[in-house]
Amino acid sequence: MQHADAIPEPPGAAWPDGHIHYGGAWRKAAGEGRLSVVSPATGAGLGTVPIADEADVASATNAAQAASERWRFVDPLDRGRHLRALADCLRRKMPELAELEAAITGRPIREMRAQMGRIPEWLDYFGGIAAGLEGESNRVRGGFLTYTAYEPHGVCALLTPWNHPILILVKKLAAALAAGNAVVVKPSELAPVTPLLLAQWATEAGLPEGLVNVVTGDGRTGALLCASPQVQHIDLTGGTATGRIVAAAAAQRLVPCTLELGGKTPVLVFEDADVEEAAAAAVFSAFVAAGQTCVSASRFLVASDIHDAFLAAFARRAEALRVGDPALAETDMGPVITPLSRDRCLAFAAEAVAQGARLVCGGARPDLAAPFDRGNFVEPTILADVTPAMSLFREEVFGPVAAVSRFETEEQALRLANDTPFALGAAVWTGNVARAHRVAGAVRAGIVWINDHHKNDPRSIWGGYANSGYGKENGWDALKSYQRKRSVVVRTAPKFDDWFGGGQRYG
Repeated sequence: MQHADAIPEPPGAAWPDGHIHYGGAWRKAAGEGRLSVVSPATGAGLGTVPIADEADVASATNAAQAASERWRFVDPLDRGRHLRALADCLRRKMPELAELEAAITGRPIREMRAQMGRIPEWLDYFGGIAAGLEGESNRVRGGFLTYTAYEPHGVCALLTPWNHPILILVKKLAAALAAGNAVVVKPSELAPVTPLLLAQWATEAGLPEGLVNVVTGDGRTGALLCASPQVQHIDLTGGTATGRIVAAAAAQRLVPCTLELGGKTPVLVFEDADVEEAAAAAVFSAFVAAGQTCVSASRFLVASDIHDAFLAAFARRAEALRVGDPALAETDMGPVITPLSRDRCLAFAAEAVAQGARLVCGGARPDLAAPFDRGNFVEPTILADVTPAMSLFREEVFGPVAAVSRFETEEQALRLANDTPFALGAAVWTGNVARAHRVAGAVRAGIVWINDHHKNDPRSIWGGYANSGYGKENGWDALKSYQRKRSVVVRTAPKFDDWFGGGQRYG
């Protein structure tokens, strides 16, 4: 399929102003609106992307529909070959991809290099298991054979966030493509660039045109995509408020929906945990990505016997973190994504102090030289004596602000941990194997780590419930969620059982 408005790939890691990507090439957007891409570290403009309008979304979904009608009949072994080719392409692009994501999201380059190195695993994994998805068969009463079969939904809308622009996109895309679907991606307006480039790299890797399409824009673009009649599955990672809107849109059209939403992750630290190890993990789980992940450790529930020792170790390590230029390999923590996010973090800390919490460290903007004095930086912040009545205990901050509360008994620890409308992640730190499994089975979360945090793998399911959404990423659950399961019934009896002609076996 050729398009007259297609243009060559832009040089290097640039992207052509005013263009989106669908049908295997860059296209001039019909929508005239523009979104600025801004460095959260300096406030400097990095470029613009279009706000895709109704015509743009229709063009992208039409391209995806045409591709899906061919791709669904490609043998899963051949789909896997295509996905592995894309994985190899991404491996070659890793250096520029890491630099771009660090510049656009503000996450330190060391973090991004580590994360980028894992991303091809999702394409390799789903490309490998797609051919292993088997149906079942059974002989049933009355001389019938039944068997089940899977078929793709067709066009899937992937609504992806700014905090992991490529990781979360690839987690969804790998499963969707392996299952036989085509996708239209609507990335966050705060970090839309690398998803656009991924669509071009998919073309480079030899994937059929129209299989991976990207429309940039704001909430209006996302709403248009969710309302498209071609879209038969919607997958969102985002905030709970957005999740409710998307779920309602999916319900209106009666299409399946996967939602990975907010969290307020509790970390339960028992008296038999190694204090220094738990403190090292606390700094990582609370402040990696500047606390901007859905499973960031935001509530530390600590046994009274070790509370003071843990708090001291936690604070010592937090104060040693190097905050600044995300492009430097020695930087430990970068900025939060927007000035609004920065002010929200500082307001949570100030409010908690006003309500009786104790500021242990942080709580302010760091003193940085220009141009980083204009960035959205927040010091790693820890507050102690946080109670369930405080907003900091209950609401998602999405920034480097951690709350510490003490408990006396295991039962109290679980009551505190489960006192939340969210149910995404949790962690348990203990040296007692029986307690580890007992608490993991009772804490309210879809993902529970024991003596660790944040670990993710394409083979390990990921997802929560309640205000954290529903559905699963990763593993066989994700692959199956991108397909419909059908039943086929075959008569093996020698003749039709004619009910109105005196047959006896109806029903």
